[in-house]
Amino acid sequence: MARGFTLIELVVTVAIIGILAAGAMPLAELAAQRERESELRIALRQIRAGLDAYREAYVEERIEQRVDASGYPPDLASLVKGVPDVSNPAGKRIYFLRRLPRDPFYPDPTVPPAETWGLRSYASPPDEPAEGKDVYDVYSKSTRSGLNGVPYREW
Repeated sequence: MARGFTLIELVVTVAIIGILAAGAMPLAELAAQRERESELRIALRQIRAGLDAYREAYVEERIEQRVDASGYPPDLASLVKGVPDVSNPAGKRIYFLRRLPRDPFYPDPTVPPAETWGLRSYASPPDEPAEGKDVYDVYSKSTRSGLNGVPYREW
């Protein structure tokens, strides 16, 4: 014969489920943070590889040489829009990125990807990155720190 639950059994069951759910929430938040950190690493790697490829093309004189230029792009958009290949008589363009990734820790999803990154020019010191006439490196504008204790800005 089937027996029904008493009120006490029901309350205990609900309490146990609540405790288990409360324990699962920090794990879900931790997994989400790990995923975003992975996205940040990939995005930084892609942008930095694009910046290095641009500089290499400049050194190889495939990009127009200017006296006052460092050899790095003037903005992040140049990596996606491309630049004319001066060594190609047909005037083809050299592209360095298919698309510009956004900073996964930037809070406003409506902001264009190029504006989600902090920019460091070639002339700025490494400990105090500042924008300038070129883009030598990028960093996250987030004030948070990673699971490893290092601020995202320093990755």
